[in-house]
Amino acid sequence: MAVGDLEHASKRAETLARPETEPDNRPLAIEARGLVKSFDGTRAVDGVDLNVPEGAIYGVLGPNGAGKTTTLRMLLGIIDPDEGVRRVFGNDRPHDLSRLIGYLPEERGLYPAMKAVEAIAFMGALRGLTLAEGRKRGLELLERHDLGYAADRQIRQLSKGMAQTVQLLGTLVHQPRLVVLDEPFSGLDAINQGKLERMIRALSEEGVTVIFSTHVIHHAERLCEGVAIIAGGRVPYAGSVETARDRIPAQVRLETSARDGGWTAALPQDARREGNFFYFSLPETGVEPLLKSLIEGEAGILSLSIERAGLHDAFVAIAGEAAARQLEADAQSS
Repeated sequence: MAVGDLEHASKRAETLARPETEPDNRPLAIEARGLVKSFDGTRAVDGVDLNVPEGAIYGVLGPNGAGKTTTLRMLLGIIDPDEGVRRVFGNDRPHDLSRLIGYLPEERGLYPAMKAVEAIAFMGALRGLTLAEGRKRGLELLERHDLGYAADRQIRQLSKGMAQTVQLLGTLVHQPRLVVLDEPFSGLDAINQGKLERMIRALSEEGVTVIFSTHVIHHAERLCEGVAIIAGGRVPYAGSVETARDRIPAQVRLETSARDGGWTAALPQDARREGNFFYFSLPETGVEPLLKSLIEGEAGILSLSIERAGLHDAFVAIAGEAAARQLEADAQSS
């Protein structure tokens, strides 16, 4: 292993071992404390706490039936919590801020006979735009997303992915500061999922806060700065994706030319050997002291790699095996 490679590995290890300490001083777009909601005597949501900074992409991750939709509806003021408080841009009456919010519900619905541009204008009118302004903006949005040719087509003439894009554009036509999407990737093929991911990133780059629910981990891992893991109506974790992943120690894969020697005593206790490879958790002290011992002991380092846990592994550790299995089953069936 070259000296440059060792320096790179050392710096990477220090980054992975360092806890997240810098506070996020951005104002909050969404704040929730102790949200509780019951239906017919059953608690669908049981004490949810959330902080979503302005401009963030934030995911609510959990299996179907975990309480994601109920949580989003309480945050928006569509339904009121039985207990707890929620604030949107500091206001505890979020339904008063409807013109600042775009909401795409899980249950999709457009008038089949309505033209695409008219559907967007109609949704804009529900948020205070004139129909004329809605048509103008709607046409601009359709053109920007390569659907200008479909502006005068009826919704029934569009593919499922195109119709969902039209509804999403209707959610955005009034230029909201907060966009809430309930299972937005459900039913979309890979191409349209990719388009939606790019739209979400573009919104965040413009300073718009985006919060979406999903049961597909890789969407949350690729897009989100923060995530709330929800299972059984509870949120056992809410915070940054990085901090969630750091709950599981990074794993080291070490290859040596020497098979034995005094240097093996420097390896962590959880080290396991497979041929000339050793696998173990990254020590809390980082990799530098270990590298020093290996070099001085003439272990003959051939390769060393450090891999962080993924969000899936973090979800299993936080929410449990049963919730993770249900999450995987939901993703496969969607």
